Amino acid sequence: MFKDNLVTLRKLHQMTQETLAEKVGVTRQALAKWEAGETLPDLEKCSMLAKIFDVSLDDLASYEPAENYDLPLPPKGKHIFGVTTVGDKGQIVIPAKARKLFSIKTGDQLVVLGDEAQGLALLKSENFLQMAEIIRNGMK
Repeated sequence: MFKDNLVTLRKLHQMTQETLAEKVGVTRQALAKWEAGETLPDLEKCSMLAKIFDVSLDDLASYEPAENYDLPLPPKGKHIFGVTTVGDKGQIVIPAKARKLFSIKTGDQLVVLGDEAQGLALLKSENFLQMAEIIRNGMK
């Protein structure tokens, strides 16, 4: 996964092996070996690569695109969880990885927000209500 993610990110950022190697402080040959899966960089070099590409170290090492979708690694703090289908009553299933990351459990209430230009957003209701209270108090 690391080697594939490294190649994908380098190409996505339109960098040559030479350019990226220079930024990380290694030879082009060393970078080529990382991309071929022959060797792995040390933790310091991995951290530098993650910073250069603005991805998490975990995603750089182990990101796998959602099933049936060849999507590139998202920027740090951003996530692509895959696709869900809307049921006949409007219900959706939030992917398990998203539920775990955002601590969404059975019975939690979510606020659905919408922007006609950007789409929908889901927020845990307690977080939204706290934010609304802060805004309301700031306007007094």
